[in-house]
Amino acid sequence: MGDLSHLDAQGEARMVDVSGKDVSSRSARASGAIRMEPQTLNAIRANSLTKGDVLSVARIAGIMAAKRTSELIPLCHPLRITDIQIELVLDDALPGVRVEATVRTAAQTGVEMEAITAASVTLITIYDMAKSIDRGMVITDICLEEKVGGKSGPWRRG
Repeated sequence: MGDLSHLDAQGEARMVDVSGKDVSSRSARASGAIRMEPQTLNAIRANSLTKGDVLSVARIAGIMAAKRTSELIPLCHPLRITDIQIELVLDDALPGVRVEATVRTAAQTGVEMEAITAASVTLITIYDMAKSIDRGMVITDICLEEKVGGKSGPWRRG
């Protein structure tokens, strides 16, 4: 079990010790989408939902989620995040909203979980804001798109 980084020699869960790693610039980008009825997308576009500005609230929720990832994901290190960008694209072809979350830091470990968490919570917030008119929305395709930095180097979804 010593080969698994989150288990100690006795097989108990542990946080990985990153104290011996160098601080380096790191970033991660995650994406996802939420499919909905065309009229729901139109209501979001027109900013006519009773809960308010869906996209602004969802963006803020994604930013907040990235900053609190270590409180949500067991064994995840708390990090000093230097930048969080949440891009929301209204997509008539889906129909729905696509999200891309990019997180940056200078640290001893990466921000992949922060980016994935930001994308996820952004989409969940869109669902919450629009569920009064469309309970059938589907959150889909949440994934890591790329990560940069660290010992393992860059990685990009093929």
